[in-house]
Amino acid sequence: MLAALAERGPDARHAVAWDGGWLRTEAQACHALLHTRLSIIDPRPIADQPMANESGDLWLCYNGEVYGWQDDAQALEARGARFRTRSDTEFILRAYEAWGLDMLPRLRGMFAFGLLDLKQRKLLLVRDRMGLKPLVYCHAAGEIGFASTVRALLPYLPEERRVLAPEGIDAFLAHRYIPAPRTAFRDIHRLPNGHLLEYDLGSGTLRETAYWQPASEAADWRETLDEAIRLRTVADRPVGIFLSGGIDSALLASRLVAQGYTELRSYTAVFPGDPMDEGPDAARTAAQLGLPHTEVEIPASIRGSFASIVADLDDPFADPSAFPMWHLARAATREVKVVLAGDGGDELFAGYKRYGAHLRSAWRRGMALPYRHNGVTREASRWSKLRLELSLPWEDAYVLRFSGFSPLERRRLQPELRAAPAVYWRPPDVRHGEGALDALLAIDMANYLPEYILRKGDLTSMAHGLELRAPLLDHKLYRRILAMPARERFTRPAKLALEPLCGACRELGLFRREKRGFNPPLARWLRDDLAGELDAAGERLQAATCGQIRAEAARSIIARYRSGETRLAERVLQLAILAESLEQLRA
Repeated sequence: MLAALAERGPDARHAVAWDGGWLRTEAQACHALLHTRLSIIDPRPIADQPMANESGDLWLCYNGEVYGWQDDAQALEARGARFRTRSDTEFILRAYEAWGLDMLPRLRGMFAFGLLDLKQRKLLLVRDRMGLKPLVYCHAAGEIGFASTVRALLPYLPEERRVLAPEGIDAFLAHRYIPAPRTAFRDIHRLPNGHLLEYDLGSGTLRETAYWQPASEAADWRETLDEAIRLRTVADRPVGIFLSGGIDSALLASRLVAQGYTELRSYTAVFPGDPMDEGPDAARTAAQLGLPHTEVEIPASIRGSFASIVADLDDPFADPSAFPMWHLARAATREVKVVLAGDGGDELFAGYKRYGAHLRSAWRRGMALPYRHNGVTREASRWSKLRLELSLPWEDAYVLRFSGFSPLERRRLQPELRAAPAVYWRPPDVRHGEGALDALLAIDMANYLPEYILRKGDLTSMAHGLELRAPLLDHKLYRRILAMPARERFTRPAKLALEPLCGACRELGLFRREKRGFNPPLARWLRDDLAGELDAAGERLQAATCGQIRAEAARSIIARYRSGETRLAERVLQLAILAESLEQLRA
């Protein structure tokens, strides 16, 4: 398990073990906490983990970063607490000692942690509000194991329990990722963002609770934005910023410069000669702001890195932009250990084009038409796509705005899979407003943001021992943006509320330019690098899924792509990634 976490925590590794009576032992143990550390704040060994209080009845394993905790630490010191380190790890430990779970509202930042309370005879597993940090667990026969990644948890499971989940595979086909609480394995679950688990050491029972439901707060969100950015520059290791050609990262860079952080280096992934290359736009932004800038040229071929990247993406995950982001993180970590990124802006300000596309059919909310599928019809025609969309509830039909396999395509791939739902999204814990756009934003905040955007950022950065911070997802900022009038928050073009805060964005015309994604040269990869992967993908998938996916159905999709149906490119990549990922996991 420690070996599987080594890349995420390259600076230190420790294990603490107990016997059946919860006495510390160096011999064969019944219980253990394991930790590998990426040292960002107070890199001294005294701040390593697992970290305990003086009496040894409280232990913490923690991944993440909590910001702005120093005032609360002073309050704890006034009550008699004595801090041995400068680390936020110790703050969480001391805060729990003093306030119990009432300390959670005081944690500002990203975190996933296990807190072993031997006095109360319980283990607490907690994931941050937005889902910036991952936490997976397995619970059976009164036992529990937990980790940051599925691959770190697999060694804990006996071989007979390493069983793939059919619905996890289908969820991946539907969404290109597996939304919480599912994973690719039947007995491994993903803790949703903003949730905690309480495990009773005596009875072995488990209770899950949503500990945070965001409420709007009328206050100056602009000041909160600057504060959120400033707090995320605090580190004992070098800090940089990922800069794309878009608004969100340019906003962060502009505010950093306004606050005097003019020496932070910016990093951009570039694809020279590719029409989707964001390098020139990012370089203009950096030059406008006077930031030192590094262009990271992404290798033209991914043949040599494909298996490594799929492994670092943990269980099946198929965002094409994860590949250049992995290379970008690997290059950046040679110079910095922390990067700021603009994740979250599209979810906060409804920046995705798919919102507008789906809102055009919001008139039919609550309506769905019967649609019988004979198993033969392809979805190439506009009429067949429309019939499929109208056959789904309006909110479920939102899935058709994403890349991924449609319900009909999934049926053809998995003809024996019965009663598969159209979507595997987790129902939102809370929805702000009753409007159609509110519904779509709530779906994305509970699923797409934490389990796709943020999972990609965490996995690709931590694969190289690099910490990624997202100031736009500060929970106090989110509450204040929720209080904005809709006419200010949801504009066309999107994000005009940010224009006064980013002179470089305005001068470079970013608000009036069509939004572009972080898109790699996928067609070239499929043609030149992954041809061998695709040739045998059907048979590999049928074997890896024990027949759930039919080889001939997968081969048909790949053949159609190769014969000119270029719209299938991302789905073909999905199949290649799924085959490689499942083979690795089964091995």
